[in-house]
Amino acid sequence: MAEFIRARSEEQKAHRMAQIKAAAERQFAERPYHEISLTTIADELGWSRANLYKYVATKEEIFLSLAMDKRDAYHQALLRAFPANSKPSAKEAACTWAAIAAQNQQHFTYGGILLMIIETNVTVEKLMVFKESYYEQLEALTAQLSSALNIDPERISPLTLAIYHQAIGLTGTCLRNPLVREALTRLGREIQEVDFRGAMQDFIELCIEGFQHKYPLAR
Repeated sequence: MAEFIRARSEEQKAHRMAQIKAAAERQFAERPYHEISLTTIADELGWSRANLYKYVATKEEIFLSLAMDKRDAYHQALLRAFPANSKPSAKEAACTWAAIAAQNQQHFTYGGILLMIIETNVTVEKLMVFKESYYEQLEALTAQLSSALNIDPERISPLTLAIYHQAIGLTGTCLRNPLVREALTRLGREIQEVDFRGAMQDFIELCIEGFQHKYPLAR
């Protein structure tokens, strides 16, 4: 094992955390979440587990930070795509939003384990940072999406959450499980592949049209 030199400056600490998150992300792409541990991450980095503990207390802290990175990238893409008063049609908005969702599918993959696993195994202080940045971004999204899509500001949060949970469901479809595919094959059942972007576009268009009709922006 190579000699471990503890980070001293904030820049060095940020670099160490980037290394930790990159290792965790690589492992998450290759194996189930429950097979990842601080030990597997430390081994990949060539560190001892004790050295890894200098930066994180649980693997959920790492994944909370990764989830925040993916969430921020998704939200920033939405903010760039829907400037205030842009007024796209529901179909145009759905096409744009679905493309962003497809480009940010990892955000929804992390969302699938966020509520029940990640958020229940971190400190309140870590969770406060995560939640505070979410609500700050929601304020910006509310202002822009409400204006761009002609929807009551109070309904933007329900709209974005509906789309978020639909994307989690499509991203985490059971058909990604090889055991499920094998079971269906043996049963002679047709395996219908999921068109994530197409399914999201249809769903988003329905949502936007419904919200515009029921909750239009007050004039």
